[in-house]
Amino acid sequence: MGSFLKDLVSVGLSRGGVVIFSLLQGVIIARWLGPELNGVIAALLVYPSLFISFGSLGISQSTAYFTGKGKYTGMQIKTAVSQIWLLTSLISVAISFILIRYFSNSGEDLLLVFLALAPIPFALFNTYNSGIFLGKNDIRQFNKINWLPPFFILLATILLVILLDLLVIGAMAAMVIGPLIMSFLMLFKNRFFAAFSPRIDFGVVKALLSLGIVYAFALLVINLNYKLDVVLLDKFSINYETGIYSKGASLVQYLWQIPMLLSTIVFARSVASKNSKIFSVKVCQLLRISILIVGLGCIVLAVLAPFVINILFGPAFIESAQVLLYLIPGVLLLTVFKVLNMDLAGRGKPWISLTAMLPALLVNILLNIIWIPKYGANGAAVASTVSYSLAAILFLIVYSRVTAMPLKQILGYKKQDFEFIKVFINKRKK
Repeated sequence: MGSFLKDLVSVGLSRGGVVIFSLLQGVIIARWLGPELNGVIAALLVYPSLFISFGSLGISQSTAYFTGKGKYTGMQIKTAVSQIWLLTSLISVAISFILIRYFSNSGEDLLLVFLALAPIPFALFNTYNSGIFLGKNDIRQFNKINWLPPFFILLATILLVILLDLLVIGAMAAMVIGPLIMSFLMLFKNRFFAAFSPRIDFGVVKALLSLGIVYAFALLVINLNYKLDVVLLDKFSINYETGIYSKGASLVQYLWQIPMLLSTIVFARSVASKNSKIFSVKVCQLLRISILIVGLGCIVLAVLAPFVINILFGPAFIESAQVLLYLIPGVLLLTVFKVLNMDLAGRGKPWISLTAMLPALLVNILLNIIWIPKYGANGAAVASTVSYSLAAILFLIVYSRVTAMPLKQILGYKKQDFEFIKVFINKRKK
């Protein structure tokens, strides 16, 4: 429990940094650019963000899995990762360019398109590196890959948007600088220069891709559920509605940082766990704690929504408060999926998530097509909540069957659920 709490505090500080830096950057962009230009940025970035997830081909997860199991040497894995990275970067940039240029209403300006595509190779490189640290259970280095890019992006946003008044171009350029600096640091920190080799070890590459592609497809479906609303708003509505939705959604989705910080540790320990049954019991304990904390955050946001939106983003975004309220129930319920999925993914079974996320995605698409033309951002928010709720319920049932744990055992609170508080307090006293 002591090592877990140490990791929990470490990841918590990292996630806290991510939230603070990302939120401040979002506040600057909202107040300096307004809803319509925020909608343009959201529409430009949605395809690259999807392909950063899918283009990674699940290599971060499969790298963590094989590193944790010790099947290949560190250099074998890094060499294979560098070769996969070069290929996936080219493919992801090419496909994203086509989607933005010819399928988005915001793809007319080639400079903005280039700025939207530029972070892809650097973000992929950082993602691949994170898998190596996660597989080694090196949570400290893993955390740096998470919080440093948002910090650099914030500094660049202050310089380019506020001081130099470059508006959309400045905001987009800032989002390139963070991943770029992090990639440069990783080249030296992880000694990646020696890993760039023309000699291909097809056995290692095949092993990483075989498991990684399954992770990638699962991640693509999951992220489509999160990003699809922006794609369809861009298609069936106006930039103003896209901007209103993006701010409301981004704010409430910060609550997911709570289960995500737990999930990071869950995944890292799951890949090395010798007893999956005992570990699943601990994961369910983390789930119950997460539901309480996220639920409390949801209540606070629901009560203070208009005030928080006005303070952070300004009166121009006041309609985002309604979006936030519609999203809250779904965000709370999807906490179930966020935590439990990392247990099964850490066991090398990412495909199980598709049994819940594919039906939820289909529902999301259908409801968005029906409701966005009529209700705009609010319609997209309600569609997301329905989709998230369906995914959570379906996955809970599937997880119960896979782990042979009844629903009562998964969700039922116990006295020992809160023993970590006593342990933490006693450690602080020492």
